[in-house]
Amino acid sequence: MDININWLAVFQAALASFIVGGLWCSVLFAKVWQREAGLTDDQLKRGTAQVFVGSFLLAVVMAVVLAAFIGSGGAVFGALAGLAAGAAWVAAALGVNYLFERRSLTLFAINASYNIVTFSAMGAIIGALQ
Repeated sequence: MDININWLAVFQAALASFIVGGLWCSVLFAKVWQREAGLTDDQLKRGTAQVFVGSFLLAVVMAVVLAAFIGSGGAVFGALAGLAAGAAWVAAALGVNYLFERRSLTLFAINASYNIVTFSAMGAIIGALQ
């Protein structure tokens, strides 16, 4: 099995996760997400650089594995594969955790939908560029 990774696609897909995250945690759901996650303004101000660097590195890991999975399937297959990964793997796994942790349905909806949109966008980018 030969796996080819387009590193430019991986970088762009990881960057896309930041763009979606920026929209999710600021313009779209900032106050609701912050309240439901139980985070204060002071908590969000501490360790910001570490959070962003760590998040980007993890986004690269996600994009590399997604690229290996998508292969040369194209943009549509990539978007559908990302949608499947976001909904069936990530969101479902979050759902299990949130049920046991007794977290709110609102927080689940915000975080799960972020992952579904992010993985779909990442998949489309990777699929188009592989």
